[in-house]
Amino acid sequence: MAILVDPATKVLIQGITGTFGACHTRLSIEYGTKIVAGVTPGKGGQVFDNRIPIFDSVAEAVRETGATASCIFVPRANAADAIIEAAEAGLQLAVCITEGIPIHEMLVVKRALSMHQMKLVGPNCPGIVTPGQEPDSRGGCRIGIAPGYIHRQGHIGVVSRSGTLTYEAVWQITRRGAGQSTCVGIGGDPVCGLSLLDVVRLFNEDPDTHGIVIIGEIGGSAEQETAEWIQTNCRKPVAAFVAGTTAPSGRRLGHAGAIANSTHETAAAKIAVFRDCRIPVADSPSAIADTILKLL
Repeated sequence: MAILVDPATKVLIQGITGTFGACHTRLSIEYGTKIVAGVTPGKGGQVFDNRIPIFDSVAEAVRETGATASCIFVPRANAADAIIEAAEAGLQLAVCITEGIPIHEMLVVKRALSMHQMKLVGPNCPGIVTPGQEPDSRGGCRIGIAPGYIHRQGHIGVVSRSGTLTYEAVWQITRRGAGQSTCVGIGGDPVCGLSLLDVVRLFNEDPDTHGIVIIGEIGGSAEQETAEWIQTNCRKPVAAFVAGTTAPSGRRLGHAGAIANSTHETAAAKIAVFRDCRIPVADSPSAIADTILKLL
């Protein structure tokens, strides 16, 4: 079991012919992901690497291949439209890697998503990995840019606002002989798809996820809302880490969402809420895996 994706998920790539999209398409195929189509307007009828058909539209790709998920490597000028196109084509999930999408465009996307059933991860995120079988966990599903080789099949769910810290937590868990059910990097933009709480709820209902790691950072109130829900509703052990304890107030760090505009948006405030809700918080990035493994 896993959340959102599994080894059987059929994936299409929007922007498959771009340099970045092509590179990560090949890495996902190597990992074992079932890439069944690419979409680049004007290049329909071509074939990527002599095996993946390219279509002019997402709707056509879905109709011809049965794809249910998309990874979006579309430049920011067209990325919002690409997300909406994926939703209107009936996909169940889209992962948008693109960074720099304007907030007002994402507000339009959120309204469009409310009229469809598609879940969105991102934008400005590393994506999702559900590891495959041992010995090297290939044969899983990798949608995005996360390094596949650091993952190992197991029972710890990871959800993070920070891309790099997602990889750090995963690698620590793997090196300690444990593994992950699914890893979700949701991104840290102010307006995004699935939230920390959305993903925690999915992990809470997944029988193969036995523990959950949450990685938060400065900005917004997502961590506080998630901690309060966990205290009342979550049936599984949860450990957290919050990045940005030394971040100066009012200065953007890393991406658009990483800015503490008020006292409650600081790392210290978020850590305090987690602890008030009896959720252990790692004191440093190097202690993330040990903090969750002690609970298990």
